Amino acid sequence: MPASATKSLRVAVLADSDTRWKWGALTAKRLIPNETDNSDVRLDGYLLRGRATPTARQLQEVGVHADSLREVTAVEFLREMDQEPYDILVLSLVGGGTQAMLHGLRSTWAGREKRPVVVTGYVGVVYEKLADGLLLRHGADLVLANSRQDADRFRAVYDGVGADSSSVTEVALPFLGGAPYEGEHDPYTVVFAAQPSVPDSRKDRTYLLDRLIEHARRHPEREVLLKLRSKPGEHTTHIEELPYQKLVQGRDVPANFRLVYGHMGDVLDRTDLLVTMSSTAALESLHRRIPTVVLTDLGIREALGNHHFVGSGCLASWDQLDAGHRPVPDAEWVSRQGVAADGSYATAFDAARERIAKLLARPGGLPPLNPYYTPETASGYLPGILARHHLGPDGVPLPGAPAADKAPGPVRQIVRRAARGAYRHGVQRVAPVIRRMGEL
Repeated sequence: MPASATKSLRVAVLADSDTRWKWGALTAKRLIPNETDNSDVRLDGYLLRGRATPTARQLQEVGVHADSLREVTAVEFLREMDQEPYDILVLSLVGGGTQAMLHGLRSTWAGREKRPVVVTGYVGVVYEKLADGLLLRHGADLVLANSRQDADRFRAVYDGVGADSSSVTEVALPFLGGAPYEGEHDPYTVVFAAQPSVPDSRKDRTYLLDRLIEHARRHPEREVLLKLRSKPGEHTTHIEELPYQKLVQGRDVPANFRLVYGHMGDVLDRTDLLVTMSSTAALESLHRRIPTVVLTDLGIREALGNHHFVGSGCLASWDQLDAGHRPVPDAEWVSRQGVAADGSYATAFDAARERIAKLLARPGGLPPLNPYYTPETASGYLPGILARHHLGPDGVPLPGAPAADKAPGPVRQIVRRAARGAYRHGVQRVAPVIRRMGEL
């Protein structure tokens, strides 16, 4: 009996970082068809093992819970998908990981009468590698676009290369919410939302930190907060080689300046002015009608991502902020970004839910996954992507792939944990030092 008839759903999310787990799990919850009783839905989470696999603290801070959550390799995950009868699968991964899983799942489910509806998309603003990232996600049943602007761009890319664009489905960012801004707090609170990799140089990050501290000195009546994504040694979606925590050490900072962690929504509850280079936090802030600034001090450049906000009315410099500037967002720009400050957010996922319900009820099940990239169309690109996840060109696990044949025993688990720790230490601590030495 189909899941839609029993009103019982099993949903899986595969993610490779804390931010992608947040997006994937919240998206999964919003995609459940309306006629389904939420009390009869099981959500299982899988964390793809790698350099950005979130720590327990990061998962706790994200605050999105599942009925089960465990770390897996790509091959282990494919084995689970071969054995577990899920209805919906959300792939919340980088483009290469998504492509590898699409091919691996196509092979795993070959000849099967029924398979899950496969959904993928982006965590936030898409401001780089548009064609590359989109084509690596092609093949999922739904490719979610977080705004009307993204939906138009996504379809244009797929149509432009002759790929089926019917999978593109407009939604919104799943983590928007919170009470609308109703006026200044006491004290007036300025929040700078830091990003792990933007900007990436010590000079630029030091400049931003200096200006933030200077703003606190100029306005002693204000509370000035530096909102951090992770603690030193933890990784998010991007590598942070120069955490602000280290840059601020030893500095003489005013009493009204401090570092904060925690859920972004909780911080926004007390924010009067949100400042960032290009963080998705700007969209969360705009959704709640909080005054929001995207900085121009380092230029308006694709490498910084702030070019995405051209036309938003939010671009400004620290000099302007120090002088009391209050940004006014452009209503038309905001409406095209999926921010839904007009109250339409409640219906943003209706089209996706309706589409999933139809796919779940499709007579005879769903056709095989059909990615644009194949050994025929991308013979010099695709095999390398698949090999990174121990898959052959046909999506089948390569001989000797980790856990390809059986679940790891206790000894193998201990060895794996030790190896993973050494790997993360190399990526997070040793490699950045070597890179900096090479720049001398």
